Amino acid sequence: MKNSIYNILCVIFALFIFNFSLLIPYCMCQWVQVSNGIGNLYVSSLAYSGNNIFAGIGPEYYTGVYISTNNGSTWTQTSISNQSVYSLAVNGNSVFAGTLFYGVFLSTNNGTNWTQTLSNQYVLSLAVNGNYVFAGTYYYGVFLSTNNGTNWTQTSLINDVYSLAVNGNYVFAGTDQNGVFLSTNNGTNWTQTSLTNQRVFSLAVNGNYVFAGTYQNGVFLSTNNGTNWTQTSLNFQSVYALAVNGINILAGTSGFGVYVSYNNGTNWAQRNEGLGNHGVGSFCILNNYIFAGTFNGGVYRRPLGELVAIQPISSEIPNGFSLSQNYPNPFNPVTNLEFGISSAAGGLRFVSLIVYNMLGVEVATLVNDNLNPGTYKYNFDASALTSGVYFYKLVVNGNIIDTKRMVLLK
Repeated sequence: MKNSIYNILCVIFALFIFNFSLLIPYCMCQWVQVSNGIGNLYVSSLAYSGNNIFAGIGPEYYTGVYISTNNGSTWTQTSISNQSVYSLAVNGNSVFAGTLFYGVFLSTNNGTNWTQTLSNQYVLSLAVNGNYVFAGTYYYGVFLSTNNGTNWTQTSLINDVYSLAVNGNYVFAGTDQNGVFLSTNNGTNWTQTSLTNQRVFSLAVNGNYVFAGTYQNGVFLSTNNGTNWTQTSLNFQSVYALAVNGINILAGTSGFGVYVSYNNGTNWAQRNEGLGNHGVGSFCILNNYIFAGTFNGGVYRRPLGELVAIQPISSEIPNGFSLSQNYPNPFNPVTNLEFGISSAAGGLRFVSLIVYNMLGVEVATLVNDNLNPGTYKYNFDASALTSGVYFYKLVVNGNIIDTKRMVLLK
Protein backbone atom coordinates (compact mmCIF):
# COMPACT_ATOMS: atom_id res chain seq x y z
CA MET A 1 0.00 0.00 0.00
CA LYS A 2 2.79 2.39 0.94
CA ASN A 3 4.58 1.65 -2.34
CA SER A 4 1.41 2.40 -4.32
CA ILE A 5 0.95 5.77 -2.59
CA TYR A 6 4.63 6.55 -3.13
CA ASN A 7 4.39 5.71 -6.83
CA ILE A 8 1.29 7.89 -7.23
CA LEU A 9 3.01 10.81 -5.51
CA CYS A 10 6.04 10.40 -7.78
CA VAL A 11 3.84 10.55 -10.88
CA ILE A 12 2.04 13.66 -9.60
CA PHE A 13 5.35 15.34 -8.79
CA ALA A 14 6.76 14.48 -12.23
CA LEU A 15 3.67 15.91 -13.94
CA PHE A 16 3.93 19.05 -11.81
CA ILE A 17 7.58 19.50 -12.72
CA PHE A 18 6.85 18.94 -16.42
CA ASN A 19 4.00 21.46 -16.52
CA PHE A 20 5.99 23.98 -14.48
CA SER A 21 8.85 23.74 -16.95
CA LEU A 22 6.49 24.70 -19.76
CA LEU A 23 5.81 28.00 -17.98
CA ILE A 24 9.47 29.00 -17.76
CA PRO A 25 10.23 31.71 -20.31
CA TYR A 26 12.65 30.79 -23.06
CA CYS A 27 15.13 33.35 -24.30
CA MET A 28 16.44 32.26 -27.70
CA CYS A 29 18.86 34.99 -28.61
CA GLN A 30 18.69 35.26 -32.39
CA TRP A 31 17.39 37.20 -35.35
CA VAL A 32 13.63 36.91 -35.89
CA GLN A 33 11.87 37.75 -39.13
CA VAL A 34 9.33 40.58 -38.65
CA SER A 35 7.95 41.00 -42.16
CA ASN A 36 4.20 40.77 -41.66
CA GLY A 37 2.89 43.03 -44.45
CA ILE A 38 6.17 43.18 -46.36
CA GLY A 39 6.90 39.51 -47.00
CA ASN A 40 10.21 38.44 -48.51
CA LEU A 41 10.93 41.65 -50.39
CA TYR A 42 14.30 43.36 -50.89
CA VAL A 43 14.54 45.96 -48.12
CA SER A 44 17.27 48.28 -49.36
CA SER A 45 16.83 51.03 -46.75
CA LEU A 46 15.55 51.58 -43.22
CA ALA A 47 15.01 54.75 -41.19
CA TYR A 48 12.94 55.90 -38.23
CA SER A 49 11.05 59.00 -37.09
CA GLY A 50 9.86 58.89 -33.50
CA ASN A 51 8.57 55.36 -32.99
CA ASN A 52 7.77 54.91 -36.67
CA ILE A 53 10.09 52.72 -38.77
CA PHE A 54 10.19 53.13 -42.56
CA ALA A 55 11.33 50.44 -44.98
CA GLY A 56 12.27 51.26 -48.57
CA ILE A 57 11.79 48.42 -51.06
CA GLY A 58 14.56 48.31 -53.62
CA PRO A 59 15.67 46.71 -56.88
CA GLU A 60 13.19 44.72 -58.96
CA TYR A 61 10.29 45.69 -56.70
CA TYR A 62 8.19 48.82 -57.20
CA THR A 63 6.24 48.89 -53.97
CA GLY A 64 7.73 52.02 -52.41
CA VAL A 65 7.87 52.62 -48.67
CA TYR A 66 6.31 50.68 -45.79
CA ILE A 67 5.76 51.90 -42.23
CA SER A 68 5.63 50.07 -38.91
CA THR A 69 4.32 51.70 -35.73
CA ASN A 70 4.86 48.66 -33.47
CA ASN A 71 8.57 47.82 -33.61
CA GLY A 72 8.27 45.93 -36.88
CA SER A 73 5.54 43.49 -35.81
CA THR A 74 3.34 44.63 -38.69
CA TRP A 75 3.93 46.82 -41.74
CA THR A 76 1.61 48.84 -43.98
CA GLN A 77 2.34 50.33 -47.38
CA THR A 78 2.46 54.13 -47.57
CA SER A 79 1.00 56.12 -50.47
CA ILE A 80 4.30 56.04 -52.37
CA SER A 81 3.53 52.56 -53.62
CA ASN A 82 4.82 52.46 -57.19
CA GLN A 83 8.48 53.37 -56.75
CA SER A 84 11.69 51.43 -56.28
CA VAL A 85 13.25 53.05 -53.21
CA TYR A 86 17.02 52.76 -52.74
CA SER A 87 17.56 55.15 -49.83
CA LEU A 88 15.79 56.80 -46.90
CA ALA A 89 16.68 59.66 -44.55
CA VAL A 90 14.80 61.46 -41.79
CA ASN A 91 14.99 65.01 -40.47
CA GLY A 92 12.46 65.55 -37.69
CA ASN A 93 9.04 64.96 -39.24
CA SER A 94 10.47 65.03 -42.76
CA VAL A 95 11.03 61.64 -44.40
CA PHE A 96 13.03 61.56 -47.66
CA ALA A 97 12.88 58.66 -50.12
CA GLY A 98 15.46 58.30 -52.88
CA THR A 99 14.03 56.42 -55.86
CA LEU A 100 15.04 54.71 -59.08
CA PHE A 101 14.76 57.26 -61.96
CA TYR A 102 12.32 59.61 -60.18
CA GLY A 103 14.56 61.43 -57.70
CA VAL A 104 13.61 62.34 -54.14
CA PHE A 105 10.17 62.28 -52.57
CA LEU A 106 9.33 64.01 -49.29
CA SER A 107 6.67 63.24 -46.69
CA THR A 108 5.97 65.48 -43.71
CA ASN A 109 3.15 63.38 -42.29
CA ASN A 110 4.68 59.94 -41.75
CA GLY A 111 4.11 58.70 -45.27
CA THR A 112 0.47 59.65 -45.69
CA ASN A 113 1.36 62.00 -48.53
CA TRP A 114 4.52 62.38 -50.63
CA THR A 115 5.79 65.22 -52.81
CA GLN A 116 8.50 64.91 -55.46
CA THR A 117 11.23 67.47 -54.77
CA LEU A 118 14.19 66.30 -56.92
CA SER A 119 13.23 64.77 -60.24
CA ASN A 120 14.80 62.64 -62.98
CA GLN A 121 17.59 61.20 -60.84
CA TYR A 122 18.59 57.71 -59.78
CA VAL A 123 19.15 58.39 -56.05
CA LEU A 124 21.40 55.78 -54.44
CA SER A 125 22.03 57.46 -51.07
CA LEU A 126 20.75 60.20 -48.76
CA ALA A 127 22.14 62.02 -45.71
CA VAL A 128 20.84 64.86 -43.53
CA ASN A 129 22.63 67.54 -41.52
CA GLY A 130 20.12 70.03 -40.11
CA ASN A 131 18.34 71.65 -43.04
CA TYR A 132 21.07 70.39 -45.38
CA VAL A 133 20.01 67.31 -47.32
CA PHE A 134 22.48 65.44 -49.55
CA ALA A 135 21.44 63.09 -52.35
CA GLY A 136 24.00 60.78 -53.95
CA THR A 137 23.01 59.84 -57.49
CA TYR A 138 24.03 57.55 -60.28
CA TYR A 139 26.31 59.38 -62.75
CA TYR A 140 25.42 62.94 -61.66
CA GLY A 141 27.09 62.89 -58.26
CA VAL A 142 25.85 64.71 -55.16
CA PHE A 143 22.93 67.12 -55.07
CA LEU A 144 22.42 69.48 -52.13
CA SER A 145 19.35 71.11 -50.62
CA THR A 146 19.86 73.82 -48.00
CA ASN A 147 16.15 74.18 -47.19
CA ASN A 148 15.08 70.68 -46.18
CA GLY A 149 14.53 69.38 -49.68
CA THR A 150 12.55 72.25 -51.19
CA ASN A 151 15.23 73.18 -53.73
CA TRP A 152 18.31 71.34 -54.98
CA THR A 153 21.62 72.25 -56.61
CA GLN A 154 24.26 69.96 -58.09
CA THR A 155 27.59 70.03 -56.26
CA SER A 156 31.04 69.76 -57.84
CA LEU A 157 31.34 66.03 -57.11
CA ILE A 158 30.32 64.27 -60.34
CA ASN A 159 30.50 60.52 -59.77
CA ASP A 160 28.35 57.51 -59.00
CA VAL A 161 27.73 58.01 -55.26
CA TYR A 162 26.60 54.83 -53.53
CA SER A 163 26.82 56.05 -49.93
CA LEU A 164 26.88 59.21 -47.82
CA ALA A 165 27.68 60.02 -44.18
CA VAL A 166 27.79 63.30 -42.27
CA ASN A 167 29.82 64.32 -39.22
CA GLY A 168 29.37 68.02 -38.46
CA ASN A 169 30.64 69.94 -41.50
CA TYR A 170 32.39 66.82 -42.79
CA VAL A 171 30.51 65.02 -45.54
CA PHE A 172 31.82 61.68 -46.84
CA ALA A 173 30.78 60.25 -50.20
CA GLY A 174 31.42 56.65 -51.19
CA THR A 175 31.73 56.23 -54.94
CA ASP A 176 31.89 53.57 -57.63
CA GLN A 177 35.55 52.58 -58.23
CA ASN A 178 36.94 55.87 -56.87
CA GLY A 179 36.77 55.32 -53.12
CA VAL A 180 35.77 58.01 -50.67
CA PHE A 181 35.54 61.77 -51.24
CA LEU A 182 35.38 64.36 -48.46
CA SER A 183 33.84 67.81 -48.18
CA THR A 184 34.62 69.98 -45.15
CA ASN A 185 32.19 72.76 -46.12
CA ASN A 186 28.85 71.01 -46.55
CA GLY A 187 29.40 69.96 -50.13
CA THR A 188 30.80 73.14 -51.66
CA ASN A 189 34.18 71.55 -52.40
CA TRP A 190 35.29 67.92 -52.50
CA THR A 191 38.66 66.17 -52.27
CA GLN A 192 39.44 62.52 -52.82
CA THR A 193 40.73 60.80 -49.69
CA SER A 194 43.53 58.23 -49.69
CA LEU A 195 40.95 55.44 -49.99
CA THR A 196 40.84 55.04 -53.77
CA ASN A 197 40.05 52.33 -56.31
CA GLN A 198 37.22 50.91 -54.21
CA ARG A 199 33.48 50.59 -54.71
CA VAL A 200 32.13 51.95 -51.43
CA PHE A 201 28.59 50.74 -50.77
CA SER A 202 28.25 51.98 -47.18
CA LEU A 203 29.66 54.53 -44.76
CA ALA A 204 29.35 55.15 -41.02
CA VAL A 205 30.93 57.68 -38.67
CA ASN A 206 31.76 57.34 -34.97
CA GLY A 207 33.56 60.46 -33.77
CA ASN A 208 36.85 60.63 -35.71
CA TYR A 209 36.39 57.01 -36.81
CA VAL A 210 35.03 56.58 -40.32
CA PHE A 211 34.07 53.14 -41.65
CA ALA A 212 33.75 52.31 -45.34
CA GLY A 213 32.04 49.12 -46.53
CA THR A 214 33.37 48.04 -49.92
CA TYR A 215 32.71 45.55 -52.70
CA GLN A 216 34.55 42.27 -51.98
CA ASN A 217 37.16 43.97 -49.77
CA GLY A 218 35.27 44.28 -46.51
CA VAL A 219 35.54 47.28 -44.22
CA PHE A 220 38.18 50.01 -44.24
CA LEU A 221 38.75 52.29 -41.25
CA SER A 222 40.02 55.84 -40.87
CA THR A 223 40.78 57.18 -37.39
CA ASN A 224 41.48 60.73 -38.56
CA ASN A 225 38.40 61.77 -40.53
CA GLY A 226 39.46 60.16 -43.78
CA THR A 227 43.11 61.25 -44.03
CA ASN A 228 44.44 57.69 -43.76
CA TRP A 229 42.71 54.33 -44.16
CA THR A 230 43.50 50.76 -43.17
CA GLN A 231 41.71 47.59 -44.14
CA THR A 232 40.21 45.82 -41.12
CA SER A 233 40.23 42.08 -40.51
CA LEU A 234 36.82 41.95 -42.20
CA ASN A 235 38.54 41.97 -45.56
CA PHE A 236 36.85 39.96 -48.31
CA GLN A 237 33.10 40.49 -47.96
CA SER A 238 30.90 42.91 -49.87
CA VAL A 239 29.52 45.24 -47.18
CA TYR A 240 26.25 46.94 -48.08
CA ALA A 241 25.29 48.32 -44.68
CA LEU A 242 26.99 49.71 -41.58
CA ALA A 243 25.63 50.79 -38.20
CA VAL A 244 27.28 52.21 -35.09
CA ASN A 245 26.39 51.69 -31.43
CA GLY A 246 29.15 53.07 -29.20
CA ILE A 247 32.31 51.12 -30.03
CA ASN A 248 30.17 48.35 -31.54
CA ILE A 249 30.06 48.33 -35.34
CA LEU A 250 27.64 46.21 -37.36
CA ALA A 251 28.32 45.24 -40.98
CA GLY A 252 25.67 43.83 -43.29
CA THR A 253 27.14 41.73 -46.07
CA SER A 254 26.10 40.00 -49.28
CA GLY A 255 25.96 36.25 -48.71
CA PHE A 256 27.58 36.24 -45.26
CA GLY A 257 24.94 37.90 -43.09
CA VAL A 258 25.91 40.19 -40.20
CA TYR A 259 29.32 40.77 -38.61
CA VAL A 260 29.83 42.69 -35.37
CA SER A 261 32.95 44.39 -34.07
CA TYR A 262 33.03 45.13 -30.35
CA ASN A 263 36.17 47.26 -30.49
CA ASN A 264 35.73 49.84 -33.27
CA GLY A 265 36.62 47.50 -36.11
CA THR A 266 39.70 45.73 -34.77
CA ASN A 267 38.07 42.30 -34.58
CA TRP A 268 34.85 40.94 -36.07
CA ALA A 269 32.49 38.08 -35.24
CA GLN A 270 29.78 36.68 -37.51
CA ARG A 271 26.39 36.86 -35.74
CA ASN A 272 23.81 35.11 -37.91
CA GLU A 273 21.83 33.14 -35.34
CA GLY A 274 18.34 32.80 -36.86
CA LEU A 275 19.33 34.84 -39.93
CA GLY A 276 21.27 32.29 -41.91
CA ASN A 277 23.39 33.90 -44.58
CA HIS A 278 20.81 36.37 -45.83
CA GLY A 279 22.30 39.36 -47.58
CA VAL A 280 21.79 42.50 -45.48
CA GLY A 281 21.44 45.88 -47.19
CA SER A 282 20.28 48.18 -44.38
CA PHE A 283 20.17 48.66 -40.61
CA CYS A 284 18.09 50.68 -38.17
CA ILE A 285 18.47 50.93 -34.38
CA LEU A 286 15.33 51.85 -32.42
CA ASN A 287 13.82 51.04 -29.01
CA ASN A 288 16.74 48.76 -28.06
CA TYR A 289 16.31 46.67 -31.20
CA ILE A 290 18.50 46.35 -34.27
CA PHE A 291 16.53 45.92 -37.50
CA ALA A 292 18.12 44.42 -40.60
CA GLY A 293 16.70 44.87 -44.10
CA THR A 294 17.61 41.83 -46.16
CA PHE A 295 17.90 40.83 -49.81
CA ASN A 296 14.63 39.01 -50.55
CA GLY A 297 13.95 38.18 -46.92
CA GLY A 298 12.15 41.25 -45.64
CA VAL A 299 13.03 42.63 -42.21
CA TYR A 300 14.69 40.82 -39.31
CA ARG A 301 14.88 42.07 -35.73
CA ARG A 302 17.05 41.30 -32.71
CA PRO A 303 17.49 42.82 -29.22
CA LEU A 304 20.45 45.16 -29.52
CA GLY A 305 21.63 44.54 -25.97
CA GLU A 306 21.86 40.82 -26.63
CA LEU A 307 23.70 41.23 -29.92
CA VAL A 308 26.39 43.51 -28.52
CA ALA A 309 26.63 41.65 -25.21
CA ILE A 310 29.64 39.52 -26.18
CA GLN A 311 32.97 41.34 -26.15
CA PRO A 312 36.59 40.29 -26.70
CA ILE A 313 38.38 41.45 -23.54
CA SER A 314 42.00 40.46 -24.13
CA SER A 315 44.39 40.35 -27.07
CA GLU A 316 46.23 37.43 -25.42
CA ILE A 317 45.30 33.97 -26.66
CA PRO A 318 44.73 31.52 -23.78
CA ASN A 319 46.62 28.22 -23.66
CA GLY A 320 43.43 26.23 -23.13
CA PHE A 321 39.65 26.45 -23.16
CA SER A 322 38.08 27.87 -20.01
CA LEU A 323 34.79 28.99 -18.48
CA SER A 324 34.93 31.32 -15.48
CA GLN A 325 32.46 31.74 -12.66
CA ASN A 326 29.94 34.45 -13.44
CA TYR A 327 30.14 37.75 -11.59
CA PRO A 328 28.32 39.02 -9.69
CA ASN A 329 26.75 35.87 -8.31
CA PRO A 330 24.00 35.92 -7.11
CA PHE A 331 22.83 38.60 -9.58
CA ASN A 332 19.80 40.67 -10.52
CA PRO A 333 19.24 40.76 -13.47
CA VAL A 334 22.63 41.18 -15.24
CA THR A 335 25.81 39.15 -14.82
CA ASN A 336 29.04 38.66 -16.75
CA LEU A 337 30.13 35.31 -18.18
CA GLU A 338 33.77 34.99 -19.28
CA PHE A 339 35.27 32.21 -21.36
CA GLY A 340 38.51 31.51 -23.20
CA ILE A 341 38.99 29.93 -26.64
CA SER A 342 42.36 28.29 -27.27
CA SER A 343 44.35 28.62 -30.49
CA ALA A 344 45.18 24.89 -30.42
CA ALA A 345 44.79 23.43 -33.96
CA GLY A 346 44.27 26.97 -35.29
CA GLY A 347 41.33 28.63 -37.00
CA LEU A 348 37.81 29.50 -35.91
CA ARG A 349 35.96 27.54 -33.25
CA PHE A 350 32.21 26.89 -33.26
CA VAL A 351 31.23 28.04 -29.79
CA SER A 352 27.96 27.62 -27.90
CA LEU A 353 27.22 29.22 -24.53
CA ILE A 354 23.92 27.90 -23.24
CA VAL A 355 21.89 28.55 -20.07
CA TYR A 356 19.71 25.83 -18.46
CA ASN A 357 17.29 25.86 -15.53
CA MET A 358 17.33 23.37 -12.64
CA LEU A 359 15.28 20.91 -14.71
CA GLY A 360 17.80 20.84 -17.52
CA VAL A 361 15.57 22.88 -19.82
CA GLU A 362 17.49 25.20 -22.14
CA VAL A 363 16.32 28.76 -21.44
CA ALA A 364 18.85 30.87 -23.36
CA THR A 365 21.38 30.38 -26.13
CA LEU A 366 23.81 33.26 -25.68
CA VAL A 367 26.45 32.33 -28.24
CA ASN A 368 26.09 29.93 -31.15
CA ASP A 369 28.65 30.94 -33.74
CA ASN A 370 32.23 30.74 -35.01
CA LEU A 371 34.68 32.71 -32.85
CA ASN A 372 38.36 33.43 -33.20
CA PRO A 373 40.67 32.26 -30.39
CA GLY A 374 40.68 34.74 -27.52
CA THR A 375 39.04 35.68 -24.22
CA TYR A 376 35.44 36.87 -24.28
CA LYS A 377 32.92 38.37 -21.89
CA TYR A 378 29.16 38.01 -22.30
CA ASN A 379 26.91 40.52 -20.53
CA PHE A 380 23.89 38.29 -19.76
CA ASP A 381 20.58 40.05 -19.04
CA ALA A 382 18.19 37.61 -17.34
CA SER A 383 15.25 40.01 -17.07
CA ALA A 384 13.01 37.49 -18.86
CA LEU A 385 13.79 34.72 -16.37
CA THR A 386 12.40 34.00 -12.91
CA SER A 387 14.44 33.78 -9.72
CA GLY A 388 16.24 30.51 -9.23
CA VAL A 389 19.34 28.43 -9.82
CA TYR A 390 20.64 28.19 -13.41
CA PHE A 391 23.54 26.47 -15.11
CA TYR A 392 25.59 27.72 -18.03
CA LYS A 393 27.59 25.46 -20.33
CA LEU A 394 30.41 26.16 -22.78
CA VAL A 395 30.59 23.87 -25.82
CA VAL A 396 33.40 24.18 -28.40
CA ASN A 397 33.30 22.20 -31.64
CA GLY A 398 30.74 19.86 -30.09
CA ASN A 399 32.80 19.15 -26.97
CA ILE A 400 31.56 20.23 -23.53
CA ILE A 401 34.28 22.34 -21.92
CA ASP A 402 32.67 23.16 -18.58
CA THR A 403 29.38 23.82 -16.79
CA LYS A 404 28.91 26.23 -13.89
CA ARG A 405 26.11 27.24 -11.54
CA MET A 406 24.67 30.73 -11.02
CA VAL A 407 21.83 32.18 -8.93
CA LEU A 408 19.30 34.79 -10.07
CA LEU A 409 17.67 36.66 -7.17
CA LYS A 410 14.93 39.17 -7.98
